[in-house]
Amino acid sequence: MTMMQCTHRDHLITAEVMEYPGTPTPWAGGCRITDPAGHVTRRMPLPLEHAFMDELEKAQRLSIAHGKWLVDQHLDHGRELFQKAA
Repeated sequence: MTMMQCTHRDHLITAEVMEYPGTPTPWAGGCRITDPAGHVTRRMPLPLEHAFMDELEKAQRLSIAHGKWLVDQHLDHGRELFQKAA
């Protein structure tokens, strides 16, 4: 399986798609985001109503798009991407 990545506003977004064999929609979309300082998020799944797809490439592309949206929300609206240390 190939890994899809892109850079958006100096953040590296990596599609992290999980496979659930034997189901009609076996691909669960999600992504990880790395900021310019090297901090990496946990896996950020797609919203449940859009999480499962029938094609790997579609799941990867939607995962990247979701990651771009999350970066925009973080930079433009202050949404927290990274879990704070306890």
